[in-house]
This record gives sequence, C-alpha cells and structure tokens, in this order.
Amino acid sequence: MTISPPDRVLVVGAGLAGLRTAAELRARGFDGHVRVLGAEQHLPYDRPPLSKELLSRPDPVWLAEDLSSDVHDLADDVRLGVHAARVSLSGRPYVETSEGERFEADAVVAATGSHAVRPWPAARTLHTLDDATSLRERLTPGSRLVIIGAGWIGAEVAGVAADAGCAVTVLEAGPSPLARQLGPELGSRTIAWYAEKGVDLRTRAVVTEVGDAVVRLADGGELEAGTVLSAVGARPSTAWLAGAIDLTASGHVPVDAAGRSAHPRLWAVGDVAERVHPVFGAVPGGHWSAALLDPARLAPAMLEVVDEGAADPAPYVYSTQLGHHLTVFGRLTGDLITRGDPVTGPWTTLAFEADRLTGAVITDAPREVAAVRKLLGRGELPRLNRALAVDPATPLKKTLAGS
Repeated sequence: MTISPPDRVLVVGAGLAGLRTAAELRARGFDGHVRVLGAEQHLPYDRPPLSKELLSRPDPVWLAEDLSSDVHDLADDVRLGVHAARVSLSGRPYVETSEGERFEADAVVAATGSHAVRPWPAARTLHTLDDATSLRERLTPGSRLVIIGAGWIGAEVAGVAADAGCAVTVLEAGPSPLARQLGPELGSRTIAWYAEKGVDLRTRAVVTEVGDAVVRLADGGELEAGTVLSAVGARPSTAWLAGAIDLTASGHVPVDAAGRSAHPRLWAVGDVAERVHPVFGAVPGGHWSAALLDPARLAPAMLEVVDEGAADPAPYVYSTQLGHHLTVFGRLTGDLITRGDPVTGPWTTLAFEADRLTGAVITDAPREVAAVRKLLGRGELPRLNRALAVDPATPLKKTLAGS
C-alpha cells in the first residue's frame, strides 16, 4: 500500500519515547498536527533515577528541563491521564480511550512503554513516579524491606535501601542475580556485592504468597516484612493494540529499523517495539537508549525525508547497583573471554561469534565502556584479536584485527 506522508500524527505515550518522537518530527520540519496522549497525569520524566536515585533524588527528572524539550511546545494537543483502550486501523486510523473518546490521525505512533509485572497484589512495584513516591516514604532507617527479584530494579533498590539503614532481604528464584539478563555465570559475580552492602540475598527462593506483612516461600519458609517490593520484570504496554496488529510472543510490536510496523499507518518506538537493528537483528524494547535515539530514525522515514545519519549504536543497559557500575552492550553469546579479575574487579567480559565482538558486560571500568561503545557502533561487528583482547593492559582499540 502506497500512502502519503501524514498531516496528523497521534503519539500514544508521553514518556521519553513519545516526547522524543514529537521532537524529532518537528526537527525534521513537520508542521502538521501532533497530538500526544499520556496515561499518567505527570509531564514526561526520566525513569532510571526512580530506582538508581530513589532516596537521594526525591524530585523527578523532568524531561522538559533535562532535554530542553517541552511536550506542550512540540504538540498541538496534549492529553494526560488518558488511557488508550484500542486502536482501529481500518480506514482512517483512530485510537479509542478507556473514557470513550476517539482520536483520529493519519499515522499512529505506539510509545506506551511498559508496565511492571505484578503477580502478588499485596506487593508494591517500582515503575512510575507515583510508585517511587509511595515507596520512598516507607524506606526509613530500621525498616524491613523484602525484594522479590534480583534483576536490575531489585539490585538497584537493594543497594539504595541498605545505604539508608534498612534491613534488606532479596529473594531470587533463579540460581543467581541477573541470571536471565546475563546468564548464571556472569550474574553470580554480583553475589558478593550483596554481602558487601549487608543485604541478605537468597537464590533459588521461590515465592508462593505475599500477605500484608509476610512473604511465604515454596520451601515452607516465611519472612516478615514491613514493605514488599515485587521486581520480577516488566512487559510492553500493548494490550490496546491487540487484534489490530500481530504482536510477538512477548507482546512487542515487530517493526523495521525505522519503527514501521506491518501496517503502514502504525509505527512503534521504545519499550513496545521489537525493532530490527541493522547489526544485531530483532531487539526487543526495554533499552533506555532505544526510547531516546530510535525516534531519530522513525521521524524521517514517516515524513519520507532522506536521512544520512550515523550508524545505529549498539543496544545497551546501564545500572548502578550495590556500589558498582554495570554496563551491558549488544548481544551476549556463549563464547566469552574476561579482561580483569572478576573477584576484585574491575572487569570486562567480551562476547564473541568466531572472532567478531557481539557484546560485552563491563563492571567499574568507564574507559572500557567508551571503547566498547565505539567498537560496536561502527555499523558492523568488529573483528578483534582475541589473544590481545584478553589482556586488560592492552587498550581495546588496539585489539582490532589488522590494527
């Protein structure tokens, strides 16, 4: 189907991805109508500080200040506290809200982000500004906090709460922290970090029930808790798209490198999208960098403007947890080599397919972060001399094959 560039764009989602989409459309010269719908009552804010700086930064990081982009300056109409219920792509697209309003557009951009998984209603989650405000009030010195899940959020909050004098227990169903994200071998390297902070980490601890002040385990054990935080992951907020477009098994919208879905009037960006990266293939949403940078690919494609931008950066995740800095780039394969000492740190583990670098996990080594970012942002997987790459005394840039 051949369609013309849109005159009216509806951005569903008022977080980082939605704000950046509106900003990129205007930066590319779009002077048509832009409407932004946001489920939360708040103006766009940055989510990573909610966990990383939960107690040290009570005021939100407003994106209007942080990025110098005010959604009210970019959009003709901004509706906050509005929940998208469904989308129709038959004829002229429209989005219907849970309140029964309909908003038509020539193009719809799904940027609704994700939501925290909540298996236990009595447990709190940390995903929104309101979640952070409520949780912050309960983390006082001497209070007891039980965190279910030793992933990114669980580890970050555990360190912050322990530093504030809380008694913290972390229950992880898997064999190690970050086992799903990094694999058990690399995840186990963070176990000692919990002990350093005085956090009681329990792996292979399966939670069966959460009450008002108690957590029950599959082995029959019970833990008393003043506050229980469920940090077992997030899912894309795409229920409103069901039936209008095929979703992946994980609930993401499959899109091409520009954010274009199987329907020419629907685009997706940020946490909701599974985007085809030119180097790394299909990358599910959840990367902060995708919400920040991918709208720069979406906008020119939607407006049919020639874009000669730089190569796509590698997907990455950055975490400050338990007194350490952890960065993950690219795709982690099973062929790993490690630079540095995993026990004492700092260390960098490089992932390979044959002699090509596909990803890395870096702890407490900022120069390595900068080097890997450059290596994986070249537009192709770089070939490295593995014998040189394993030596931490050799700068990574000097391990390029043929250099």
